[in-house]
Amino acid sequence: MKRFDIYMSGVGGQGIGLLSEVVIRAADHAGLPVCGVDTHGLAQRGGMVESFVRIGGEVTTPLVRRGAASLVMALERTEALRALEAYAAPGGVLLFYDTLWQPLDVRLGKADAVSTEDVEEACRRLNVRHITVRRELPDVRMQNVALLSRAVKEQLIPGVELEHYRKALEDLLPERVLAENLKVLEGN
Repeated sequence: MKRFDIYMSGVGGQGIGLLSEVVIRAADHAGLPVCGVDTHGLAQRGGMVESFVRIGGEVTTPLVRRGAASLVMALERTEALRALEAYAAPGGVLLFYDTLWQPLDVRLGKADAVSTEDVEEACRRLNVRHITVRRELPDVRMQNVALLSRAVKEQLIPGVELEHYRKALEDLLPERVLAENLKVLEGN
């Protein structure tokens, strides 16, 4: 398999770390070479959290070059716009959860809130396909799994199938929340 680069972004507390670990383990369950790394920085203060995942090919470093991600996944509109402009490859895909967590610079009045239309316009300008996820969930902490569910449905990550994501969630989640997360993953 040719190398496939993924960049993920969100606000601290949204579950980017779990999302990236599920993707990494799912790729591993699929028998693919995979490498990933998270940065947490100001996550505890509502700051940006990012993850880099590289699947297939000769993976020697987990870092994805700016402008080279085939898939950008974001759990919030402001981070979706930032991630898109910095990491998406032309012809790539942006998959984002349509919510606004008011990043610190918005709360401090240093930046305007980002609209869905702002993200969509940037995608057109940069020649990136966008997929917007909006979904009623039993718990907002499942937005990361809802995003993953759409990635599975659209087959955005080559070589990784639903069964691999199921196994990854089984590896990572405690039994008390596993069943509900599996329902979200499977689109129920």
